[in-house]
Amino acid sequence: MKTREKVSVITLGCAKNTVDSERLLRQLQLNNLDLRSNPTEADTVIINTCGFIEAAKEESINTIMNAVASKKSGITKRIIVAGCLSQRYKNDLQQEIPEVDVFFGTEDYERILKELGGELKKNLLGERAVSLPSQTAYLKISEGCDHPCSFCAIPIMRGLHKSKSIEELVAETEFLARNNTKELVLIAQDTTDYGKDLYNTRNIAELIARLSKIKGIEWIRLMYAYPSRFPEDLIDEIKNNDKVCKYIDIPLQHISDNILKSMRRGITSRQTKELLSQLRNEIPSLVLRTTFIVGYPGETEKEFQELCDFVEEFKFERMGTFTYSQEANTGSYELGDPVPEEVKKQRQNRLMEIQREISAEQNSQLIGSELKILVESIEGDFYVGRSYRDAPEVDGEVLIPSSDGKIIPGNFYTAEVYDSDEYDLFARLKKN
Repeated sequence: MKTREKVSVITLGCAKNTVDSERLLRQLQLNNLDLRSNPTEADTVIINTCGFIEAAKEESINTIMNAVASKKSGITKRIIVAGCLSQRYKNDLQQEIPEVDVFFGTEDYERILKELGGELKKNLLGERAVSLPSQTAYLKISEGCDHPCSFCAIPIMRGLHKSKSIEELVAETEFLARNNTKELVLIAQDTTDYGKDLYNTRNIAELIARLSKIKGIEWIRLMYAYPSRFPEDLIDEIKNNDKVCKYIDIPLQHISDNILKSMRRGITSRQTKELLSQLRNEIPSLVLRTTFIVGYPGETEKEFQELCDFVEEFKFERMGTFTYSQEANTGSYELGDPVPEEVKKQRQNRLMEIQREISAEQNSQLIGSELKILVESIEGDFYVGRSYRDAPEVDGEVLIPSSDGKIIPGNFYTAEVYDSDEYDLFARLKKN
């Protein structure tokens, strides 16, 4: 390229969007563009949007409008909007925000690069500019989703399920490992569906086994595992492979049969409980993370209380909640949005209060135990890290006093827990 245009990429939404941005950033680097982390220093701002639920859409719109204001003031010269919101609402956005120069959809790398005068380096698509601390990287193993969940707009924005080949993912992981990645976080719309389109079988366990052989990778963590038809061989792989964190993120969304049926989740309350019991019985020290939706149409106080009782009974180590968001063109849209927003928020707070007590109790039981810690940074008087029990960005942390000695972020250490609060642990470095 003749000139080095200054470009900044703003990423919104989930980890899957993070991977898309990292791939784009690497391509921008390969085209000799001048990347800036601060959008106010850039000629062109690329906004990778999220359009999953109402709150995410609002954040995306607000970010775009901030860029528009910057453009009007002469700071920004060009605005490019990409990602899920743009994929879903491109025509509306073009009419409502004409100040945006161009809109693209998801994974539209080639057209974005062409807009900037560059070209897609197809042979290097597996390379990424990792935006997390370099010791941790997300690995998006597939795109899209085949499940008919009534509340979800993902298939509208991302299409049907498409797996990346094992060879592609091995090559991408080898690149990451060469660039200091030690923890690999597997993500997709549904990680347990991996491989069915390419290999006529759901072979997530085989993929994990292959990735675990790559030198430098010490932790493999599984996120977004769908609960129905959970692969039996995956249970064995998690149990027996030392590199796989004994941690599963398995979004359940609800436990009431009435709600699960309306959500089209393809699983019953009984089957859910049987799966969770099996996972806990077969995988020692397993940490289960889940998410629930409250305020779904038809969720009465009875169904919500059933959910609360379930959370109290199963005592998930990690849990998140969302309030229901009515999304156009989804199966549940015609049900309306009958649960008042105030009631949704009250239910969300009640459920999270139950989880806070569970988390505080479980953390206190870890006092005196030793954990392997991946240290990520130093903040104030503490080194900040995570154990196998915590996924990046969404879970708790382990805090080690900086007075314990010199620690190099990006490395693993053994530490003994001496205190805890609701979500974080405090530990001292174990001396050799």
